Amino acid sequence: MRHSFFILLILTVGFGFAQNININPKPQHVVIGDYFDTPALFHIQQKSTDKATQNLLSTYFTNDNISNKGFSIQIGNVNDRFPKKLKNKVPKKAESYHINISKKQISVIGRDARGAYYGVRTLMALLKNETIPLGYISDYPDIAARGTVEGFYGTPWSFKHRMRQIDFYGENKLNTYIYGPKDDPYHSSPHWRKPYPENEAAQLKKLIDRAALNHVDFVWAIHPGKDIKWHNEDRKALLHKFELMYDLGVRAYAVFFDDISGEGTNPKQQAELLNFLHAEFIKKRTDVKPLIMCPTEYNKGWSKPEGGYLETLGKELHPSVRIMWTGNTVVADIDKETMNWINTKINRNAFIWWNFPVSDYVRNHMLLGPAYGNGTDIAQDVSGFVSNPMEHAEASKIAIYGVADYTWNMSEYQPESNWKKALQVVMPKSYKALEIFATHNSDLGPNGHRYRRSESVSFAPKADAFLKDLEADSTIENFDTVQKEFQAMVEASYILLHSTDNPVLLDEIRPWVEQFKLLGQSGLAMLNMHTALKEKDNDGFERSYHALKAIKVEMYSIDRQENQNPYQPGIKTATLVITPLIDKSFEHLTQAYNKAFGKNLEVEANYNPHKLFTNIAQLKNQQITLRDRTLALNPPLEVIHISPQAYFGFELQSTTRASKLHFKLSPVSGYSNLELEVSVNGNDWTAIKTEQKDASLQASINTIVKYIRIKNTTSETLSLKIEKFTVKIK
Repeated sequence: MRHSFFILLILTVGFGFAQNININPKPQHVVIGDYFDTPALFHIQQKSTDKATQNLLSTYFTNDNISNKGFSIQIGNVNDRFPKKLKNKVPKKAESYHINISKKQISVIGRDARGAYYGVRTLMALLKNETIPLGYISDYPDIAARGTVEGFYGTPWSFKHRMRQIDFYGENKLNTYIYGPKDDPYHSSPHWRKPYPENEAAQLKKLIDRAALNHVDFVWAIHPGKDIKWHNEDRKALLHKFELMYDLGVRAYAVFFDDISGEGTNPKQQAELLNFLHAEFIKKRTDVKPLIMCPTEYNKGWSKPEGGYLETLGKELHPSVRIMWTGNTVVADIDKETMNWINTKINRNAFIWWNFPVSDYVRNHMLLGPAYGNGTDIAQDVSGFVSNPMEHAEASKIAIYGVADYTWNMSEYQPESNWKKALQVVMPKSYKALEIFATHNSDLGPNGHRYRRSESVSFAPKADAFLKDLEADSTIENFDTVQKEFQAMVEASYILLHSTDNPVLLDEIRPWVEQFKLLGQSGLAMLNMHTALKEKDNDGFERSYHALKAIKVEMYSIDRQENQNPYQPGIKTATLVITPLIDKSFEHLTQAYNKAFGKNLEVEANYNPHKLFTNIAQLKNQQITLRDRTLALNPPLEVIHISPQAYFGFELQSTTRASKLHFKLSPVSGYSNLELEVSVNGNDWTAIKTEQKDASLQASINTIVKYIRIKNTTSETLSLKIEKFTVKIK
């Protein structure tokens, strides 16, 4: 009984030890005892010839710390010469390893080459400490394919960012990078049939080689569905493109049919094409991974009630082809119920495409919170799990660090503690300041996908209590607490803006940090307004009032100058808790001051009084924005299916004069099937003449309206992408 208790104690200490030295992902089994001083000299014996492991060892073991008389470290896999009793301890799973540590030597044994590489990664984490433990680590991943898919809309990652990402994956035992930038014309239309130009091919070659040195599968994805023709010529073109990529070093492939309309969506044709590629390309090579495909119906919400599409793929596709899935909706967390539903449909375990921390549908926000929300009991139900990151590659590492831990050791995953470790990894010296910033920059704000994240978690109840006391004209019990939070925001911003920790990260987040600093300053000004009001200090109140308004002007300027994309332009920060707290308090205090002293200071309302007007389910949660008297629909990224008599547009707050309207969609052939209408009451509609210029429609409304809509006047369902829809109003 005493012996059992001792073993349990060792295991508990082992997990704490792993956390303290930042082994990410957390190992499956750690058993340790006493510690001894980390040796200064080492004698390395690499029994295998894996180039990636050799390269990794060379980054740590140099002429300065290598000696034939040094501490012995033996590295290899189960096919190499090791004592049988040690080989038997290596988990019988792909990519697993066992590290045995005695006072005489350390043995690192992998189940395969990748397992040995991961063992060395863990070994190097151990050796960075002043002492190392006696004992062993037996480790393996829960999910076979783990990593990211560069599949977002917007500015693709640069070559340098991709190289940094691949190194980061190797460091954190992620093994999959799916290259599928939406804006790469040689990945998608119009040039998917053509070879990459020489310069671009050379860069891809470097990425592929870098991935091999990190034991990362560089999965090259092609997106042919926009204009593919289901004939032999296009089959051969696709096969030829695969061969060209094979010559560059690609050994893993994906075919995407997402976000398309028309003939390319036919599931039987898709299955036949993939089966052709499997038979004529994959099967004929021993060094190529099974195919991955992204279906057109890649989430449950888009799966037609009558079925057919997913069932066809499940029945017709070769069993080795892995099918991607985003969950119950485009952006969703994954649980057991989700997996049971889709796996039954497709007759295999789905390959999860998790749309987090991707922000291409909320581009004015920075998503820096923990990676959480997915079930910890689905390891046996998925064939792979990849995260779709933000276009901000370095900032995405915070969430990706969590994905690495979650997919490796799912049942032990702890989002909050992992997140704090991630902050230290990306900013080792200024991580406390980064934590303050990231704490208040994790939610997405209202969005068409209705996907939200927690934000300002520990501060939120304090903000609620502050507002409750303020609106009740009571003594504010936590005034000092709120003041300290605003002060911390300002100070953290200055620390980050002048940090030399990670210039690459700072380059991405700088506009948001500048805005965050100003927001904190506006909060302090608001608190000064409260103090001055209580003390009946009119000069002090009006000084802080005008200072806060001046800060808002500066914030407005940043919002209009930085991050000016056509979808969600500008810079939004701390929108869930902090910004509403300051705005509501400012409004209340200004009204209270006006009432008490007979003043007429302006109370500004930062909101959009107009509404989206539609009967299309796909659009009902899409956001609209009002900037400089231009009302705009935030363009959805997906194909929208507009049934007969369906419409979308704007409902204005009151009857208002509208002037210029601008509308752009693809394909442009859809314009002839749509009609622009306006109304003052929502019942009587007047058609407005439109004029096509290049790829867009324009109209001069020049009349008083309350409702503006685009309507499908045909008897057919139209499948279109809305790229722009704006109207100028008074």
